[in-house]
Amino acid sequence: MQTYKDLDKEQLEKRKEELLKIYEDYKNKNLKLDMSRGKPCTEQVDLSNGLFENTDNLFTRDGFDCRNYGLLDGIQEAKELFAELFDLSAEQVFVGGNSSLNLMYDLIAKAYIFGLNGFEKPWGKQENIKFLCPAPGYDRHFAITEQFGIEMITIPMKNDGPDMDMVEDLVSRDESIKGMWCIPMYSNPTGLTYSDTVVRRLASMKTKAKDFRIIWDNAYAFHHLYDEHDKLLNILDEAEKAGNPDRVYMFSSTSKITFPGGGISIMASSRENIAHIKKQISIQTIGYNKINMLLHVRFLKNPENIKNLMRKHADIIRPKFDAVNEILSKNLNGKGIARWNNPRGGYFISLNVLNGCAKRTVALAKEAGVTLTPAGATYPYGNDPDDSNIRIAPTYPPVSELRTAMEILSVCIELAAIEKILG
Repeated sequence: MQTYKDLDKEQLEKRKEELLKIYEDYKNKNLKLDMSRGKPCTEQVDLSNGLFENTDNLFTRDGFDCRNYGLLDGIQEAKELFAELFDLSAEQVFVGGNSSLNLMYDLIAKAYIFGLNGFEKPWGKQENIKFLCPAPGYDRHFAITEQFGIEMITIPMKNDGPDMDMVEDLVSRDESIKGMWCIPMYSNPTGLTYSDTVVRRLASMKTKAKDFRIIWDNAYAFHHLYDEHDKLLNILDEAEKAGNPDRVYMFSSTSKITFPGGGISIMASSRENIAHIKKQISIQTIGYNKINMLLHVRFLKNPENIKNLMRKHADIIRPKFDAVNEILSKNLNGKGIARWNNPRGGYFISLNVLNGCAKRTVALAKEAGVTLTPAGATYPYGNDPDDSNIRIAPTYPPVSELRTAMEILSVCIELAAIEKILG
């Protein structure tokens, strides 16, 4: 098959006419198909409907009444469950409300206003502080740093994680670089998992800023699509071995395990970091929803039960990932205008179209009734320098709607590419 760059002007214009007819037919159907956010579908959420059944006794095993005030950092049973899941000690775990993003925002705010454990000077009183942002990455991470006026430095993603040569060089000579965002497993949106080498380099690298911190957003640790799945090295262990025990704050939640709107979240770090932030959080709240923590522990039970639950999630969403790959392959393979990943877990597919065509592709799709994450959102400041990356979120729509949306998107990718090539 010839690539689009091998076609002459007459061939391109003929193909454009064919595509425009198909495109207009889709537009006339007045479709409303949304693939803009990575949300679990109704069938996935239904898997946890039994969570609220066991409410007769709301006391912990130690006799604490979860209906009352107290236990700022969460009930012991929840701390122990997450500690077992992530190979930590319970003293390293802080259990919060339904949003790990809220805990991340809160940590950045505290560092900015009050300073971190062991450092009296807040980030907000230091000049022109910066964060490293592997990209394509998570738009909500970038939004947090942008809101605080923290300068963002884009770090390219390689096949095994962020470009570590670039990371190590920057942090070794720039004291104003205070942190780094990471989604280390089935990264949003690339689906990549950081290699053991990358994890060790992040844990051990020399940083000019003594208060440099890694925000380790381990959101997809258990979200495998296949029984043969990726594995991630424990960075908290590696950081401690390297003499940097306070460097990493890890976050996760049950948002895509049970209920996104009613789960529980965790923050994990060194015992000293957790003790310090507990003192700060004690001023803003007496405690999070302990009833929800107790019910989650009773429902999730143990790592093996969670693994079985996540297999059920995978059985629901795997056909959706397969449908995306099937339709993109059928329509675009060999044309030289698009490439995409085929992840083994997580919630997204990262699609790269011809340079300069992402915004146009997303706009064309919207006109035809398909809503996607805005082009550029996967980069700091919403600025994709190549205007090529599009994040596909296949989990929420029914398979039939997803297939239609991907057929439309394929047409839009071709149209945008032809427009670009013809000039």
